[in-house]
Amino acid sequence: MKLTDEIDKASLKKDVPEFSPGDTVKVHVRVVEGNREKNTDI
Repeated sequence: MKLTDEIDKASLKKDVPEFSPGDTVKVHVRVVEGNREKNTDI
């Protein structure tokens, strides 16, 4: 297994709800750059 897969596995949620094509989902991303942090809705 690749190192990146191990890192991804550790940071992914275990309780992700099921969704299907056509569903509307909201995605929130937290970006950290140095000491700055920004939350973004995609």
